[in-house]
This record gives sequence, C-alpha cells and structure tokens, in this order.
Amino acid sequence: MTTTQLVHLQSDAGIATITLDSQHNRNALSRQLVTELSDALAAADRDETVRAVLLTAAGPVFCSGADLSEAKLGGMEQGAHDLVSLQRQIVAAAKPVVIRLHGPVRAGGLGLVGAADIVIAADTVTFAFTEARLGLAPALISLTTLPRMTSRAAARTFLTAETFDAAAAADFGLITETVPADELDQAIAAVLEQLAQASPQGLRESKALVAAPLLANIDAHGAELAELSARLFGSDEAKAAMQAFLQRKKK
Repeated sequence: MTTTQLVHLQSDAGIATITLDSQHNRNALSRQLVTELSDALAAADRDETVRAVLLTAAGPVFCSGADLSEAKLGGMEQGAHDLVSLQRQIVAAAKPVVIRLHGPVRAGGLGLVGAADIVIAADTVTFAFTEARLGLAPALISLTTLPRMTSRAAARTFLTAETFDAAAAADFGLITETVPADELDQAIAAVLEQLAQASPQGLRESKALVAAPLLANIDAHGAELAELSARLFGSDEAKAAMQAFLQRKKK
C-alpha cells in the first residue's frame, strides 16, 4: 500500500521550503507528519547550498495540534518525546527557520511557532492553547512558548484556552510580526532575501547565540514534560474529553 507523503521539501536559490500537506486532518501532528518533518529539516540542514528554511503549510490551516484520533488510542509516550525532539531540532538547526503563517494554529502547532527563529503571520490568523479544555496542559510546547511570551500572557492564554489574534500574538512575543494577509508573501520574501545574503558561518553562529537559552531549557526540562504530557493524554478525563471533541467534529 502506498503511503501519501505529508511533508514536501523543495530547495531553490538558497531557501529550503518545507510544506506541511496533511489537509485531511488540518495538518495535525500525526506520527507520520512529525517523522517526515524531522527528516525534511535534517535534509535542509545538511544541504550546504541552503541558507535558510521556510516552513509553510498547504490548505487553510497551518497546524491544528496533536492528532487526537491517534492520541485517544493511548501510547503517547513516544509521540511526546518525538515532539520534544522536533522542537529541539528546529532550535538547534544551523540554518534559520522562518515560519509563514497564513491560517490558524492550535495547541501543539504552537510548539513549532515557538521553536522557529522568525515567524510572520497574516493579520487574519488566530491562535489558541486549547489543551485545558481537553483535560491536558501545554506541557511540551511550553518548552518553546513560555520563554517567548510574557508571564501574564502565558497565564491567560494557557488557562482560558481562548482564541487570540495575530496582533495579540505579536504583542505577547509569540510571533515576530503580523502583516495584512495580502502582504504576507511580500514580507516573507523580504526576510528570506536578507537571510540569503548572509554567510553560512554568520547565520550559524548568530543563531547559536540567540537560541542557546531556548536550547538549554529544552535539554533541562524536555524529558519530564514529555512524561507529564504522556500521563495527561493517558488519563480518563482527557480520553473522555478527546472522544467528545472528536464526536462533535463528526456531526
């Protein structure tokens, strides 16, 4: 049986573009997508012609978070550790990672946003840490989002699970910049052009400087937060909440 590829990698003019393309589940972080994304990031980082990596997505949603259809079946231990490793891979990459946000980001997808070096969002994009409503906590993604955000913003968004817009995300420190939706590609192109003009050593060493605290945080707390996440996903309360959520989606 042929498996449909969920992540695409294309390199041109010094930029490696990685596209999430799992539109049937709104680019959820399934085991397959996480594995393919990790492989694509590794390939881009090895490519000596690449100056920067652009992470984008096909379809109307950038990333809906964890794949709850997998999560409700249990056995999230490996998946939790894999998501920690994926965030670390983005932070530790020698090449800058830029995210183009054209559509909503929820829950686990915000871990990718927090791990990236530069994130530019259309002003129509919405965000939410939805975990608290499902008997969970943003444990894994706190590794890359808490260091970016103000403590007050994190407390409100983590606890209320409310939806907030791109302007708020920029104010919170979660993203770099928000632009009108029709100017998103122009803004991304301008940043990539600047990165493409830099030397590999300059990019590598400059990124290492700014990423060091984030990397240290992941290394210090990643394992314990992966265990917490797996425990919460395996709880009766979370399983019931996830099942109810999936049932509502089917209606």
